[in-house]
Amino acid sequence: MLKHLHMSCAALSGAFFLLRGLWMLQDSPRLGQRWVRTLPHLIDTVLLASAVTLVMWSAQYPLAQLWLTVKVGALLLYIVLGSVALKRGRSKGIRAAAFLAALATFAYIVTVALSKNPLPLS
Repeated sequence: MLKHLHMSCAALSGAFFLLRGLWMLQDSPRLGQRWVRTLPHLIDTVLLASAVTLVMWSAQYPLAQLWLTVKVGALLLYIVLGSVALKRGRSKGIRAAAFLAALATFAYIVTVALSKNPLPLS
């Protein structure tokens, strides 16, 4: 059940990031709404809590499992790219490029998680 919660939160987080990125590209005023700024933090908090719990229960730790280490590293990259895409990018071009890179990174994270292989397409 916890794994399904984690996967559901990951799907929600990714889908909501995609939506916010599209709104950013359209200069939508929806990005400024309070619920749009708050909901991702709630989803990501549950996602992180479920991830930590799964790590503890399964005893599969980053640095001990290569695929998990790579997944955590890619997650950190995704967070930075997402921040540039939605907030910190100085121009729309920079934000758009960061948005596309973040989406590719998210897809890589999901692929690594499903395959438990740091090179999932090899």
